[in-house]
Amino acid sequence: MTACIVGWAHLPFGRRDEPDVESLIMGVAGDAIADAGIGPEEIDSIHVGLFNSGFQKQDFPASLVLQADDALRFKPATRVENACATGSAAVHAGLDKIAAKKSRFALVVGAEKMTATPGDQIGDILLNACYRKEEEDVEGGFAGIFGKIAQSYFQKYGDKSEALARIAAKNHKNGVANPYAQMRKDLGFEFCNQVSDKNPYVAGPLRRTDCSLVSDGAAALVLTDVETALSMKKAVAFRAAVQVNDFLPISRRDIIKFEGCAEGWRQAFAQSRLGLDDLSFVETHDCFTIAELVEYEAMGLTAPGEGHKAIDEGWTDKDGKLPVNPSGGLKAKGHPIGATGVSMHALTAMQLTGTAGDMQVADAQLGGIFNMGGASVANFVSILEPLR
Repeated sequence: MTACIVGWAHLPFGRRDEPDVESLIMGVAGDAIADAGIGPEEIDSIHVGLFNSGFQKQDFPASLVLQADDALRFKPATRVENACATGSAAVHAGLDKIAAKKSRFALVVGAEKMTATPGDQIGDILLNACYRKEEEDVEGGFAGIFGKIAQSYFQKYGDKSEALARIAAKNHKNGVANPYAQMRKDLGFEFCNQVSDKNPYVAGPLRRTDCSLVSDGAAALVLTDVETALSMKKAVAFRAAVQVNDFLPISRRDIIKFEGCAEGWRQAFAQSRLGLDDLSFVETHDCFTIAELVEYEAMGLTAPGEGHKAIDEGWTDKDGKLPVNPSGGLKAKGHPIGATGVSMHALTAMQLTGTAGDMQVADAQLGGIFNMGGASVANFVSILEPLR
């Protein structure tokens, strides 16, 4: 254990009224510090996760955090970016500062303002998370990339559209209990499984219900070292924190294996001296339902090609043997890119401190997190447990 989460804040995700990223950052930075029970003058470093890439004209966001309180002036602040894993990259930057003993308290903020951008521009911006030299002409944009993954998976293992619909239905059902989720509606398996005017094909075999939501949002954490955390009112420790990057071009990988994801979990289990069976639940990166299906296999829950068993047999339900995305995941919660990884850590910390409300997983002792940038390119795995 090298560090702990000792405070957090989370805005509800969705189409928010705040006009810009600055407003979203202001909505969580001060609250996370207050939640940790410290003053802003005690913060030693600030780490901001923001993908942006054209969503907002205002880039260079790190020093915007200082406007949350004058006591933050002159604190070192840095922006971090790693596609859809930007939030976890910011968390890791804070962990590194603490491990190097250059920070006692690190403030991590993840934010994104997406919904003010026209839909066609959103699709083009998201393509910046793939290898444009080879992949930018894929029909359907970034959704088309995952549509191709689904097509390749189906060609090898058979049509698993029903399994994808069950994943979508599970996550939307879980999202009803999440006060921070963009869509709090139980859509049901039948709706998710049928193609209709309200649930059309988006890319290849992927329907609208197979795709995460465009969203605005922000979340923040306060991190500190273990020794300091022992005197705090609450503390959730990192048993593992792993980053694994794979080749960016899909042409250099077997895309239906998510090998970077699998290696991230392997290293995390080795680092923590734990196994998948030890985890109480997992928050995983379901940007598209096919991603969650493949991640079942990559984390070792099933053999390759058998991920459908985990959802078909209820293993990943909230009351199953390994609940996956009890928050509703990106599918129901929304996916404001820079905020997503920070949100996953905050929601996992809530579970492990018994403060997750209606989302609460019974007797949650160990939580796993998988957040990825691109199609399993930047892979971040965390394993968390209560310090006391």
